[in-house]
Amino acid sequence: MAKVVIYEDNVPLRESVASLLELSEKHEVLGTFGHCDKVKTQLQKLNPDVVLMDIDLPGTNGIEAVGIIRKFNKTVQIIILTIFDDNDKIFKALSAGANGYLLKKNISEKLLVSIEEVLRGGAPMSPSIARKIIENLKRPQPTDVPDYKLTQREQEILEYLAMGNSFKLIAAELKISLDTVRTHIKHIYDKLHVRSQIEAVCKAYRENLI
Repeated sequence: MAKVVIYEDNVPLRESVASLLELSEKHEVLGTFGHCDKVKTQLQKLNPDVVLMDIDLPGTNGIEAVGIIRKFNKTVQIIILTIFDDNDKIFKALSAGANGYLLKKNISEKLLVSIEEVLRGGAPMSPSIARKIIENLKRPQPTDVPDYKLTQREQEILEYLAMGNSFKLIAAELKISLDTVRTHIKHIYDKLHVRSQIEAVCKAYRENLI
């Protein structure tokens, strides 16, 4: 059962999302909050598997909160839930360390499957958000390729990640264990100075690493 914490200042929506999760019987809602001003204390106490984070919150906004969380917790999965689909907020949220990005209009049909996906190592996002990311990646890229000293295996796994393959599928394709894949991916993240699959893939495309 996935343990979830929700940050959303719209009370009816917050209660609706909590009800949707609890009715699925696969999720436990540990807490719901209308702001992020005490996010560190709350998450250290509750220790959730997944955080659902609105962007436009009073006080500390959602993007700032993601950055705060990543300073003390690298493993909790963070899915942005927002009405904003502009490039600036998308890439700021992903660069801060969010693992997924869903528009609120897609919650009813995509939230439950997105939580499952992010816990499997995926990077769920609304279709329109995925399109914006792809369009951004199609822009002219720099010709100089930085040397992050990726091993041949790490380079291979990065290319599989860019194709949207799950960790499990990468393990099967390369005939290595899932734990070995996770270890390689951790090394990739460390070398690229990123915190998520989306951020790693975006950086790989931007800098001509793949």
